[in-house]
Formats: sequence, C-alpha cells, structure tokens
Amino acid sequence: GEGKDFVCIIGMSGGIDSSYLTYLAKEELGLRPLVFHVDAGWNSKEAVNNIERLIDGLDLDLYTEVIDWEEMKDLQLSFFKSGVPHIDSPQDHCFFATMYKFAKQYDVRYILTGGNLSTECVRNPIEWMYYQSDSRQLKDIHKQYGSKDLVNFPTTSIIWHKIYLPYIKKIRAIRPLDYMEYIKKDAMDLLVQKFGWQPYPQKHFESRFTKFYEGYWLYERFGYDTRRVQFSSLILTGQMTREEALETLRNPPYEATTIHHDFEYIATKLDIPIDELKEYFLMPKKTYKDFKSQAWIYHLGSNIMKYFGLEVGGKR
Repeated sequence: GEGKDFVCIIGMSGGIDSSYLTYLAKEELGLRPLVFHVDAGWNSKEAVNNIERLIDGLDLDLYTEVIDWEEMKDLQLSFFKSGVPHIDSPQDHCFFATMYKFAKQYDVRYILTGGNLSTECVRNPIEWMYYQSDSRQLKDIHKQYGSKDLVNFPTTSIIWHKIYLPYIKKIRAIRPLDYMEYIKKDAMDLLVQKFGWQPYPQKHFESRFTKFYEGYWLYERFGYDTRRVQFSSLILTGQMTREEALETLRNPPYEATTIHHDFEYIATKLDIPIDELKEYFLMPKKTYKDFKSQAWIYHLGSNIMKYFGLEVGGKR
C-alpha cells in the first residue's frame, strides 16, 4: 500500500466484530484502512452512533454506499412473499456485492472482515439461513414475486468472489480475528471504555430488520433460535457456560411488550399494512429447495477447499 491513501478496506456494520476489527487494524496492526459501510436502509440508531464514534475516535475515513431503497424494498417483499426463512438474504447479499465491486473498481487488494471462529465456529443450519451470495436464488425469488427491475441493486456470485477475484484479480478477503485472541466480552468492554460504544441485545441486532428477522420471525414462524448457534460457539471457545446459555434460552429473543411496535416499523418501512405483514407470517412455509439455486456449487466448492486446507469450519 505504499503511496496509497489506504492499504485495505474494512466492511463495518457497527456490530461488535467489525468495530473491534477496525480498532485493531488501526491501533494494534498499524494499518491505514478505509472503513466501508453499506447502508441498506435498516441501520439502527445505535449502529449509526457506534460507527461515528469509531471513525472519529480513530481518525479514519468512512465511505458509505447507499443501496437503492425502492429496489431493496421490492426485493425484501419478494422474500416475504416466497415463504422462505432466509428473508435477510437481500441485505447480506448487497453488503458483500458492494464491497467486492468497490475493491475491484479501485484495485484494493485486501478486504478485512470481522468473520471469526471465536464467536462463529458453529454455523447456522443451511435450512435456517441459506447462502446469502447465491444470486441465482435471489433473482429467481424476485422474478416470481417482485414488481420492479433490479437496475441498481448490486449482485455477486460464488464463482465471481471465490474464484475470479482472489485468483485472477488477486483480491483477498482476510479474517484477522482468526489470528489473534478474540474474547467478545473483553472486546466489548474495551470499545465501551475507549469510544462509548453501545452494546446490542444480541449479535447482528445492529440492523433493525435483522433484529426483527432473527429475534422474532425465525423464532416464532419457523422455530429457529439463532442464539443456540451463537451460544454454542461461545461455549466451545470457553466464553460461556452451557448452564448460562440454557438459562438465557428460557426467554424468547424478543421483547414481547415491544414486538407490536417492531411489526409496525417494518410494515411502515416496507409501505405495506401491518395486516399484510401478518399474512406473510401465516402463509405456507417454503425452503431454499423450492427455488432455483447454485447449492451444488457451494457444496462441491466447500469440499474441495476443505480437502486442500483452504477453508476451515465444520459442516452445516
């Protein structure tokens, strides 16, 4: 990165993993990162504040890409209408696609991500959260249920970001948190003390939509509790006891007294009546298998990469 304004980009959501990574990159690793944020329309107030506090406190530059809201809204409504569990895929998909597009356009060789084995060594079952980068499935669901053309919405594909970018363009995605001790509670305490960072009730709750999706929609409509996966990772890495996890799981992951307001917020944001959103909740359930996908490519590629030691992690 000699002679350049920045040596890498860091995708930052305002969550604990990306926030702590941003601190480490600047203060501990001595890097010159450009902080990259994708605004898909669902940032919580806490996330916005956390990003601003880290940027100001570390004296870093922030680049924000704003997703076309009308297209984003239409795509997310398509996923509601499809009946699948993974209704958060449009948001995650545009995060990855936008960051990879920026790296390619400006010849940035290194992308630092907050992904890590310390808090994410146990993966969500594929039936709960299908691969967010599968553009074939995303486009098939939108084709069947959408009403607008996706002109500006960024898309990616497994071949593009797993083969073309790293092996042809030499753009690498690196997970620094896998190379050092990462204790979630200690990281949160440090960020709170140094920057006034605000914790979230649960992992991924920096997005208002993800909070509703993981905290209520998956839990009540499908019976999937993502805390089981998150807590399992913390138990395996010695950051939580099984007894603590079971005690927490006795209570639902959402506030029963405020869920009506969450329903109202999501419906209003999507420009639909609350009753329509409730109808989607009651409609027949479907899975990723009911739509076109590139699942076979993911499975084949994962087995090959694990065989050659290029990917670690257990089976879903």
